[in-house]
Amino acid sequence: MINLQQIIKVYSLGKRELQVLKGIDLSVEKGELVAIMGPSGSGKTTLLNIIGCLDRPTSGSYYLDGKEVSSLSSTELAAIRARKVGFVFQTFNLLPRLSALANVELGLKYAGGEDRELALEALRRVGLAERADHRPTELSGGEQQRVAIARALVKRPPVILADEPTGNLDSKSGEEILSLLTELHKEEGITLVMITHDPDIAQRCQRIVRLRDGLIVSDEKV
Repeated sequence: MINLQQIIKVYSLGKRELQVLKGIDLSVEKGELVAIMGPSGSGKTTLLNIIGCLDRPTSGSYYLDGKEVSSLSSTELAAIRARKVGFVFQTFNLLPRLSALANVELGLKYAGGEDRELALEALRRVGLAERADHRPTELSGGEQQRVAIARALVKRPPVILADEPTGNLDSKSGEEILSLLTELHKEEGITLVMITHDPDIAQRCQRIVRLRDGLIVSDEKV
C-alpha cells in the first residue's frame, strides 16, 4: 500500500538548507497498523506529510497503492488525498461554528460528494450519533477526536494517518480513542500509520518504526 524509496526532504531556510529526511526506505502492507516513534526533530511529521501527499519529497520515489505520486502536481495530489487518505490530527482541526455532523460532511465534500446519511452513519460508527447537532465547543476532547475520526472515515479511505491522536487527551479519553482506532483497523481492514510518543500505544501496533535525525534506526514487529 505504501512504498517509500530513498526519500530525502530538504527545506530552504534563507541561505541555509535543512535536510529533515536523509534517505528513507519504508514499505507498509495493506491492512497493517504501524507506529512511528522518535524524538522531536527526528522527521516523523515530515514523513507522515509525505505519506499523506501533503508534501513532496526533494528526491526519491513514493508509491501509494501502486501509483507513483511523488512527482504529481498539487491538483493531482489533492485528488489522491481526497480518495485514498484520511487524516486524524492531535488538535482535531474541527470548524467551531459547524455541528459535529457538518464537520463530518466536510470530509465528503472534500472528496467531491455529499451524503448526510453517510456522515450520520460515520458518527454512529464512532458512538456519537446522538451528538450530531452539537458544535465542537459543546463536546469533550475525546468526543471532538471521535468527530475527527468520523470525518476521516466517512469517505472510506484505504489509509488513515494519525499524528499523536491521543496527545491532547486525558488518559481515559486517550484509551477510548486508541481502542476505537484499533477496533476500526481490525473491522475495516484500514492501513493505519500513527505517530506516537507513548511506548504503551506503540506496543499495541503491529510494527514500530523508529526515526532519529531523519533516518530509520529500527523497524520491528511487535
